[in-house]
Amino acid sequence: MKLFKFFSGTAAALALVSGLAVAEPAAARDRGMSPGAAAAVGVLGGLAVGTIVGATVAQQPAYAAPAPVYVAPPPPPPARVYVEEPAPVVYRERPRRVYVERCSTERYREWVPGWGWEYRSRQVCH
Repeated sequence: MKLFKFFSGTAAALALVSGLAVAEPAAARDRGMSPGAAAAVGVLGGLAVGTIVGATVAQQPAYAAPAPVYVAPPPPPPARVYVEEPAPVVYRERPRRVYVERCSTERYREWVPGWGWEYRSRQVCH
């Protein structure tokens, strides 16, 4: 911003100097001054006016947004780590094999001498 103010004041001073330098030689001849002296007076006047203009520009408040300020973001929250513990090992006895037998009752007739036919039953397992 200060650099812009400096160059704007310098540009105003150069504009005044060039304007006075063009207008001064005619007035200087009427007063009896040499062209070099007239140019020097024009330069000094331009510098004076440029200084005044630059000072008034520098005193005006600049209504602009303030310069951005970097604010670091907050640190992330600490990571939560869940550790799954292995299940306790329980040793058990092996189950015994159980053999299942299918058993059925079978009825049959048998001849008993001196008595006749008799019904009997027996258990058959497979």
